[in-house]
Amino acid sequence: MLKITLTKSVYGIVENQRATLKALGLRKIGHSVEKPDNEQIRGMIRVVSHLVKVEEN
Repeated sequence: MLKITLTKSVYGIVENQRATLKALGLRKIGHSVEKPDNEQIRGMIRVVSHLVKVEEN
């Protein structure tokens, strides 16, 4: 499992990055979700890597 935490503001980011954060379930700064470690989730993290912190559980 991966713990994904939103660390930066979504203000001023492009629409596809905003949609990726919504698909991951991240809403506000400091909000965390746990997702399975698979290729789809890793690809989503790659799109917003500058906005999130990822930890492996």
